[in-house]
Amino acid sequence: MTLVQTLETRFLANPYRHPTLTWPQVEQKLTPQALTTLQLMEKTGGEPDLITHNPETNEITFADCSSESPTGRRSLCYDHPALEKRKANKPANSAQNLATQIGIQLLTEADYHHLQTLGEFDLKTSSWLQTPPEVRALGGAIFGDRRFNRVFIYHNGADSYYAARGFRGKIIL
Repeated sequence: MTLVQTLETRFLANPYRHPTLTWPQVEQKLTPQALTTLQLMEKTGGEPDLITHNPETNEITFADCSSESPTGRRSLCYDHPALEKRKANKPANSAQNLATQIGIQLLTEADYHHLQTLGEFDLKTSSWLQTPPEVRALGGAIFGDRRFNRVFIYHNGADSYYAARGFRGKIIL
């Protein structure tokens, strides 16, 4: 199955995520550059699907909709300064570095809350989120998960990393 077929199948299987759009409207926005990014999202376990449409600008947002934090994007500290800060047991990369390499942005708190209205995500894992500069300046970073039928946003040192923490990203077309 090609990437476009995979995206179409996922789009059609989850109409509640994008009730105002048809597949042909989405398909016309899939430029070669967008498809490269979406392929990298798919390859790292993100299962990208459309989650928002702005009718005023006609922008659409694809985000990682895998049930748990994407498997190919775990065990990462938050950003490059945090990675450099670690002297021992450095992870292979950081969430921000890998997001840049893929061509996506980390989800914001608002994005994450919206995603959680479309299903139940991160029941066993957690996902780094775009961290406000004032939190990052103090050495921290934020992450989200879903436990006890609620969405939690919490904090950790930006240099921490865990096997069950990755990140979710988005691309706006």
